[in-house]
Amino acid sequence: MNMSTTKHDTDKSSSAVAAPGPASEPHFAAFIAIDWGDEKHAVALRVAGQTQTEHTTLEQKPQALTEWIAGLRQRFAGGTVAVILEQKRGALLYALQPHEHLVIYPVNPQMSAKFRQAFYPSGAKDDPTDADLQLDILLHHRDRLTAWRPDDATTRQLSLLVEGRRRFVADQVRVTNRLRDALKSYFPQALELAGEDLTSLMACAFLQKWPSLAALQQVKPAALRKFYYAHHSRSEELIAQRLKLQAQAQPLTTDAAIIAAQSLLVQSLAQELATLNPVLARYEKQIAQLFATHTDFALWDSFPGAGPALGPRLAVAWGTQRDRFPDPQAMPCFSGIAPVKEASGKQLWIHVRWACPKFLRQTFHEMAKCSLKGCAWALCYYQMQIERGKGHHAAIRALAFKWQRIMWRCWQDHLPYEDAKYVASLKRSARDLYARLSAAPAKERCE
Repeated sequence: MNMSTTKHDTDKSSSAVAAPGPASEPHFAAFIAIDWGDEKHAVALRVAGQTQTEHTTLEQKPQALTEWIAGLRQRFAGGTVAVILEQKRGALLYALQPHEHLVIYPVNPQMSAKFRQAFYPSGAKDDPTDADLQLDILLHHRDRLTAWRPDDATTRQLSLLVEGRRRFVADQVRVTNRLRDALKSYFPQALELAGEDLTSLMACAFLQKWPSLAALQQVKPAALRKFYYAHHSRSEELIAQRLKLQAQAQPLTTDAAIIAAQSLLVQSLAQELATLNPVLARYEKQIAQLFATHTDFALWDSFPGAGPALGPRLAVAWGTQRDRFPDPQAMPCFSGIAPVKEASGKQLWIHVRWACPKFLRQTFHEMAKCSLKGCAWALCYYQMQIERGKGHHAAIRALAFKWQRIMWRCWQDHLPYEDAKYVASLKRSARDLYARLSAAPAKERCE
């Protein structure tokens, strides 16, 4: 996710909250802009009340950072210093975070890029110039920035865990798709013989052991049956189908070059998938243990469709500091669920938000989709959106928007979601939805 450049309408870290506005912000003794680099950072410093800018470089080493921060404290007698940087998380932010005399303003790198493009249309770029541009933003546009303030340790750790898990899930999907494509090119029967789920331990073991049809047909049926039994696949009907397919299967190609190269690829991808399974299991175990200790566990666990994967992500998305989203509209705008309206003259265009924290928007989109299976009014609302001409994803976003407003109220009141209570409120606030829900079959209402 990108960092925030405005209070409500653009990106900021899931573990940061809005600091007091310009009217109530502390008196700053100095203003610093840091153009982040992998090994060295360009620093521009302006003392409050002065016009001269000091330039220096700072090494990305713990000792150098510690000495520099201590020097700021001593120079400005512990006074508060505003710091702007293009980093939402990482080594530099982690080094600055613990020091209370530093007020940090992380910004989206695109902000500096747009400023640079406006003032230097030639495309000229260097680190000191970027630091000066960031300093100008900090000095003259601070009212449009959001100061970074960390959430509690549990929420921050949970944030890193759920994002880490999601990246490994993406890796798993990527490898699975490559594996399926490879098998279709020379050994399509494996998609049935190894099992429908290519991420399973049985499928990974099968493909590493028999990466080609020729290798599989050299195995005796008794040995193959023993393999399936060892991997807890013991349906006699299914095993009989697989043994028949093994005996009667015809190769898609007999080109030795293709088979040899693709067999090695399949074995390698199957091995990679096999290593991802225990990694995901460890992540899921730690997430479950940490989420159970979260102060808002009961709240987020109460929502239909949340479950062990999305419940922790909801807790991370909202955080624990209730002043972060002061009204029901703040989260839909920030997360990208609320649409954007563009008007110019007589033209009006409404479209999905492009600049938003993608992981956050995905969280609410997936939660809304999952809620269709366990919440009757959510399914009715989705069907109503489809009947009005919306596509699937637009209807899901509309449902997510509705869920976000419900979540905001529960979050502000520290109360779990109660489906019966909300359905009763629909009789007053959404009669068309309530009427459709009442007319739904009893089985559908109970699901």
